[in-house]
Amino acid sequence: MKVSERTSGVEYVIRDIISYARKYEDTGKPITYLNIGDPVRYGFNTPPHIKQALIAAVTNDQNYYAESEGAPELREAIVEKESQKGFSLCEGDVLVTNGVSEGLDMILASIVDPGTEVLMPGPHYPPYASYTKFYGGRPIEFKLYPDGRPDVEDVASKINSKSRAICIISPNNPTGEVFDRKGLQQIVDLASEHNLYVICDEIYDNIIFDEQFTGIGRVARDAPVILLNGFSKAYLMTGWRCGYLCLNARSRKLDSLRENVAKLARVRISSNLPVQLAAAQALRGPQDHIQDMVHKLRKRRDYVVKRLNAIDGVFCNLPRGAFYVFPKVDLHGRWRDDNEFVLNYFHSTGVLTVPGSGFGKKFGAGHFRIVYLPQISILEEAMNKLETFMSKSCK
Repeated sequence: MKVSERTSGVEYVIRDIISYARKYEDTGKPITYLNIGDPVRYGFNTPPHIKQALIAAVTNDQNYYAESEGAPELREAIVEKESQKGFSLCEGDVLVTNGVSEGLDMILASIVDPGTEVLMPGPHYPPYASYTKFYGGRPIEFKLYPDGRPDVEDVASKINSKSRAICIISPNNPTGEVFDRKGLQQIVDLASEHNLYVICDEIYDNIIFDEQFTGIGRVARDAPVILLNGFSKAYLMTGWRCGYLCLNARSRKLDSLRENVAKLARVRISSNLPVQLAAAQALRGPQDHIQDMVHKLRKRRDYVVKRLNAIDGVFCNLPRGAFYVFPKVDLHGRWRDDNEFVLNYFHSTGVLTVPGSGFGKKFGAGHFRIVYLPQISILEEAMNKLETFMSKSCK
């Protein structure tokens, strides 16, 4: 039976690579999974008050359909959070989604037409390119400097009559780099000048190590900025699938999108109500677990980066947020590309990482992504295996 071309072309390298792991598991050998950014899998447990809120909602029979746009309690809490970060919005500017991915899907479905182009950082989280292509658009990568700043001249050179939006992921997945205020302002100014949407993903906004985070709301003014965020990472609710999108209340350019994206929310009925009620308590309840999590992750980041940079043929920048590193590897004729490197490393050691080209062919090639969520003892073993693997490959 025929399958649509748009579906057969969908890629998500972070999970696609698990097909190799399943075959490897059949041999009975252990696998060290460093491919998926799920903190709950690595001992960062969902805080008790969030669990209790979910249990209470279910026990009190709040198990019916929620409003398509989201439960009022949660939307109010989101307004409170994002307003503190400088984003201008009211409850009507918020739409609750089944994770950030659904919010991204809804936005790109609403703004991408066949032949249009969406600019996104190189490298970038794979669904940005996959959804763009699914709706007939073309992803265009723009360059980031090593410190995470956008190359504004490169961005400007790639804007044309087909351009529809500029995407920002801050902190970035896969690099962990963070956009500073100047970089955010430059992107917003470019978008306003060329009448483009700005889609800004801030899912890691609470996982920052060395400086204060600047949300895009601080520079948005009346630009057509769309904010994406959720509860999977900082609130350790990955399997609960709860996120949201916010439309800049000060931008009249978003009025048509504000009306039409809500149609997509209605046609999929609603998000899970008990989870939404728990998410409201996540925002309004104790936040102590975040500081503890960041403290542990900083130590793991520092350890992994130090080890990587001590290995011949590997270089890694120090990420400023999230929980990923994106080292560059010297392929030097030993491997055809980063895909072959990752698979050889995996089959030789059982350590599963992600090839960098899955995050963008131009700027991701020659890299690989490591998730440093596990305890240092696990990371130490993985780094020891990488060091041995690289040493043998040089002979």
